[in-house]
Amino acid sequence: MAKTAIVTGASGGIGGAIARRLAADGFSVVAHYSGNSAKADEAVEEIKKAGGKAFAMAADISKPDDVKQLFVKSKEAFGHIDVVVNTAGIMPVPAPAFAKSMSM
Repeated sequence: MAKTAIVTGASGGIGGAIARRLAADGFSVVAHYSGNSAKADEAVEEIKKAGGKAFAMAADISKPDDVKQLFVKSKEAFGHIDVVVNTAGIMPVPAPAFAKSMSM
């Protein structure tokens, strides 16, 4: 039975590379993205062309319900989850907000 991996941030350079590598190693891959569906879809198409199994899914990982759906849909597609690789980034925090949080 193939192992399954969720790769958050798979629409980015590092996440996309990890998704492709895991697929090359025999994993079924869930390519998570937040805003760039084209890059996640590109990774999925490359994985499928190479004979792998993958799908892309949008989710805001700062929202528990979105994360839950990411796991639910992954399990529905592949039956189980063996690995989660978190490469999702966040938007830069404005300097005044950062300074305020550091002073607390």
